Amino acid sequence: MAEPNPQSVGIVEPQTLHVAETMPLDCGKTIDRFDLVYETYGTLNADRSNAVLVCHALSGNHHAAGYRSEDDEKPGWWDKCIGPGKMIDTDHFFVVSPANLGGYNGSTGPGSLHPETGRHYGPDFPVLTCSDWVRSQNILREALGIEQWAAVIGGSLGGMQVMQWSIDYPDRIAHAIVIAAAPKLSAQNIAFNEIARQAIITDPEFHDGRYYEHGVVPRRGLMLARMLGHITYLSDDAMRAKFGRDLREGRINYGFDVEFQVESYLRYQGASFVDRFDANTYLLMTKALDYFDPAHETGGSLAKAFAPATARFMVVSFTSDWRFAPERSREIVDALVDAGKQVSYAEVTSDLGHDDFLLTMPHYVHTLRTYLHRVACERDT
Repeated sequence: MAEPNPQSVGIVEPQTLHVAETMPLDCGKTIDRFDLVYETYGTLNADRSNAVLVCHALSGNHHAAGYRSEDDEKPGWWDKCIGPGKMIDTDHFFVVSPANLGGYNGSTGPGSLHPETGRHYGPDFPVLTCSDWVRSQNILREALGIEQWAAVIGGSLGGMQVMQWSIDYPDRIAHAIVIAAAPKLSAQNIAFNEIARQAIITDPEFHDGRYYEHGVVPRRGLMLARMLGHITYLSDDAMRAKFGRDLREGRINYGFDVEFQVESYLRYQGASFVDRFDANTYLLMTKALDYFDPAHETGGSLAKAFAPATARFMVVSFTSDWRFAPERSREIVDALVDAGKQVSYAEVTSDLGHDDFLLTMPHYVHTLRTYLHRVACERDT
């Protein structure tokens, strides 16, 4: 582990909720006897009113902060923002970070064994939606004895889950913090996801999703999917500043192997992703992204979709994010205003792109720390 940091939550042990009940899913199927893995940071206060739920994005999991062991060199995916004195301050909040159902890292998913057949779920695992994830997270809330989340917070796909929480369980969420999200995917974003899925599905090692039983992984397809996705998470300016047209060996070799530094970087990102993610999970997660559209149930009116919400909202966007651009966040804000909801909005000047929500730009940190300080003060009075 890195040198001790007083702002780190330290070593964290994941916990597992074994759910015995049958949960209905939006696709019309049910799931029985499933597990939800989660981590917690900070201390739950006496009246259980200081709990904050963190919803993860596509490639995230339950390990949002701290370290898994003394030897762990890499902290959780949102460690920069969760901990004592940080943006999500564990001196004030009890933070709960679950791994979504359908995942690859503990919660029941395609790589888990089906309790009835003893075989991996594989392609038989049901297709999920944001509403399904929120439904399972609500079971976790009840198991933890939390009456209402002080806040639910998430970026990207996590922000979509935050919006779904405000609609599906309005009495169980006091503040909804939506970061770098959109009210639904654009056709372009759906197209990116479809190309990524086709890269996986057409890999010869995919075996119709039953690659576990063949002892292989569709490495090439998953690697290509990650390479494509990673390009969309970065801005053009960020890629130009980081790589430009730099050559790996300082000269052109007139071939099809890696020559430019950006090619080397993307291949590294793709290869490392294969070792820590599941291909069937990638298919499920991207489909959940595609399906998210709360206004679909209200004739296309996002304001009407938000009608049940009672939470106060904080919406944050980043100027360099072209995948979920600021105008998409403003659509959310406009709909909330039209629905008569309380909403604050911040557009943060940034350089990196969509992944800015994982970082700690001063304006971003100051905005959310100030907002969450007010939330903490509410709970302390």
